[in-house]
Parts: sequence; C-alpha cells; structure tokens
Amino acid sequence: MEFPHCYKPRRQSHAVDVGGIQVGGNAPVVVQSMTNTDTANITETSRQILQLANAGSELVRITVNNNNAAAAVPYIREQLDKQGCPVPLIGDFHFNGHKLLTDYPDCAQALAKYRINPGNVGKGKKHDSQFATLIKLAIKNHKAVRIGVNWGSMDQALLASLMDENAQHTQPFDAHHIMLETVIRSALDSAAQAEKIGLSANRIILSCKMSVVQDLITVYRSLAQRCNYALHLGLTEAGIGSKGIVASTAALGILLHDGIGDTIRVSLTPEPGAPREKEVIVAQEILQTMGLRAFVPLVTACPGCGRTTSTYFQKLAAQVQHYLRTQMPQWKQQYQGVENMSVAVMGCVVNGPGESKHANIGISLPGNGERPVAPVYENGIKTVTLKGDTIADEFEQLIYHYIEKTYSLKKQTY
Repeated sequence: MEFPHCYKPRRQSHAVDVGGIQVGGNAPVVVQSMTNTDTANITETSRQILQLANAGSELVRITVNNNNAAAAVPYIREQLDKQGCPVPLIGDFHFNGHKLLTDYPDCAQALAKYRINPGNVGKGKKHDSQFATLIKLAIKNHKAVRIGVNWGSMDQALLASLMDENAQHTQPFDAHHIMLETVIRSALDSAAQAEKIGLSANRIILSCKMSVVQDLITVYRSLAQRCNYALHLGLTEAGIGSKGIVASTAALGILLHDGIGDTIRVSLTPEPGAPREKEVIVAQEILQTMGLRAFVPLVTACPGCGRTTSTYFQKLAAQVQHYLRTQMPQWKQQYQGVENMSVAVMGCVVNGPGESKHANIGISLPGNGERPVAPVYENGIKTVTLKGDTIADEFEQLIYHYIEKTYSLKKQTY
C-alpha cells in the first residue's frame, strides 16, 4: 500500500536576496531572530547578535529607533565583520524610519533589509510621503524591504474605510472579519504602492503578524492565495515559556505543512536569566521535526515510567543533547551531513533496543530490575555494552567515533 506525501507543495514565491541569504523561491525556510539590547550599546548588541548567529540565526533584526541607534549600526556591522560573522542585519523601523535612514546614510548602507510597519509610518498625508521616502531609500541602497503589518498597530484609516464599506453591504461581515481583512489589505496595498514607486517584487517580503493562532493561520492562508511575495511567518507576542513555544509551534507548523512560509521567527518572551538564543533553537526544531531542514542531530528519548531509573536516563539524554548542540558548529565545518544524524537515549528494555536500532546510534539503559548494562547500537547492530559509572562519557566518545567513520570530511578551501 502506498501512502501519499503528507506535505502540500511549497508555495512558489519571488526569491529575495537579503545580504546574500535567499528568502523565498526554492530556498530552504530561513531562521531569523531579534536582539533585545539597546542598539546604541555597540558592544552588547554585537555580542548578542554573535550569540544568535552562532546558535543558527541566519538573519538578525535590530531596533533602530533613535539617532544613537542609527549612528551605532555601521559600527555594529564593523564589529561583526572583524569577528568573522557575516550575518545580515535587518533594521526595525517605526514612526521615524524615513528620517533616520535619510540622516544616517551609513546606517542605511550597513543594513541588509528594512522592516517597515505601514500602520505607523505616519498619519494622513504624511503616511504616503514618508512611506515613499523609505521605499526610495531601499531602492537607492539596493536593499530588501519587509512590509510587516501587526494587528496591534493596524492602519486605522484603512480599518475605518473597510468598516464603512462593509456597513453598506446587505449582509455585512462581523468586525473581526474586517479586522483580519484590514491586516491583509494593509500588506498587499503597501506592497503595490512600493512597486509603483519602483521597488521590484523580488525585494519585497510581507508579514501579517497576529497573537492568536487561529487568526494567524486564517490571515496567512488568505495572503498566500492573493500574492506571490515571499512571506515571513511569526506569531507576535507569542508569550513566555511553554505557552510561547506551543503557540508558535502550532501556528507555524500548520502553515509550513500547507507549504506557506519562506522565513520564520519564534517571538518568545525570555524567562528571567534565560538565553536569547532559545527562540533560534525552537525555530530550528520546528523545521527539523517537520523534516523541512536539518540543523543538529536530535535525540530521541522516552518520557520515563515506573520501569525506568528516571533520573539517570533523563540526565544522560540532556547531557547528550547539550553535547551535540555545542559540538555542532565545529562538526558542521568538518563533516558533511552530520546534522541529519539521529541519536536515541532510552530508559528500559521495552522500547529501548528497538528505538536504538532505528537510530544511527542509540543506547538502551537498564530499567528497574534489569541487568545493569547498557547495549549500544550503530545502524541497527549492537556494537558494545557499557556499564559502570562512566557510561555518559563513553557514549559521547562512541558518538564522536561514529561521526568520524560515517560522515565524509568536507574539502577545505584556501
């Protein structure tokens, strides 16, 4: 019996070059993130960008909200280049972007993309002229533009106009429907306006961010049917901890399954003291668990039950996952395809041997009442049995030896 592929074909969009990273077209879905430092603080902002890039963020957005921030951008770019970090920077502009990019041409040049929110470019007559200034600067500097609509800062004039138009219908839509349509129309109308000014479609990325999962899915499904622009996905103000992760995964997973989305960000609220890179890791894991991209070997581990010596196998699973992620930047430069490797850390004899055999390399730890030994399987074959107090270190060494003999060395170019 044949089973159909579960994914819908990838939606075809214009390919946009963002500082050497292709977004859309046939390119893989791109992961991006955003700093939360004061951009005027060159040292701290450069440090956080470097951390995000090292974690795997392929694009990084920074706030450009005042003169000091705009003046700092070229120096941040310089610091990153000195440290060998080519990650493209996106300038996040609200209210005064037209002035900052005009007054600070070095900032305009150092950025790879400008993010514009049509809901707060300006009011009344100022809106069109200030939007036009931003677009003309993007054209002049050969930069991409993300027209990013956010439901929390919608174009109120457009909303009022659509509400009035809806009221004339014999069977008007409810207010929520009009709100969603306003978000979509704001993005599409702004993109059309940008093209009319002279910005080509292959320099435009659209986003329509919502904070409710069902609304985000509805808006992007409609947006995808109505244009061919590259689309940036993200649930705005996703939240903190598991709530933010679950909500983002639910929304982005459905849209990516539908073939919608060219670049993603997971907008997590960091827990106190938590690293900013968590949003990068979650975005990568969404793409990897869906089979769309591979970034780092992921560990299959059982949840534990009364049969397992739970604390030990939990610690080992966490230690192995940490080991894989920390070693990955070096391995990626040396071993081709290592990011596709699968590793299993299992807790008892019920599913342990089976899951370990399915992985490239796996270990089945002894459960309660079982012999205190841990068989290791490579490509489905038992190769060694570990025991004693050094199982963790020995298993890490076996993983490394497996990589050395399995994945080809990358050719070095000089």
